Amino acid sequence: MELVTKDAQSALTVSETTFGREFNEALVHQVVVAYAAGARQGTRAQKTRAEVAGSGKKPWRQKGTGRARSGNVKSPIWRSGGVTFAAKPQDHSQKVNKKMYRGAIKSILSELVRQDRLVVVEKFEVAAPKTKVLVQKLKEMALDDVLIITAALDENLFLAARNLYKVDVRDVQAIDPVSLIAFEKVVITADAVKQIEEMLA
Repeated sequence: MELVTKDAQSALTVSETTFGREFNEALVHQVVVAYAAGARQGTRAQKTRAEVAGSGKKPWRQKGTGRARSGNVKSPIWRSGGVTFAAKPQDHSQKVNKKMYRGAIKSILSELVRQDRLVVVEKFEVAAPKTKVLVQKLKEMALDDVLIITAALDENLFLAARNLYKVDVRDVQAIDPVSLIAFEKVVITADAVKQIEEMLA
């Protein structure tokens, strides 16, 4: 199959298995959820009644005071006591094998082509690391909410996009399923297309 480049109006021959496969929603969902889960820190921690600092002495005698019976100041009922089911650090990551991950990326790329959300350009660069220069270039291309994928990270382009909320710049090695589906359009250079095909082959 062929992808038509936006700037040069030439055609780029690409693999059907990478850019023309059927969309597998279940696979993409599984991989996206696993990727997002892997980004979780999982470091939250609370203290149980055994871990809270404080005396183990009974605050007052069992009977005769008129107060509710109490055996420990670290009880979860008490202020500054322990937490009943205290949260502990945990690993939220899910296993996704290479074949599944690559399949999901291919499926997403194919769907982007079908939805006309993948914009192929010969090259994408800015003369200076200035946000206004990039904003003007995107305006000329009628792009707003966009992920820009290049073969190698261009420092000028990266710095120019860093302060734009709806624009992200990645090289081929840094793409992931979440970023591919998060933006309205994906701009990709011809060299990056070749790299992706090699990476997913």
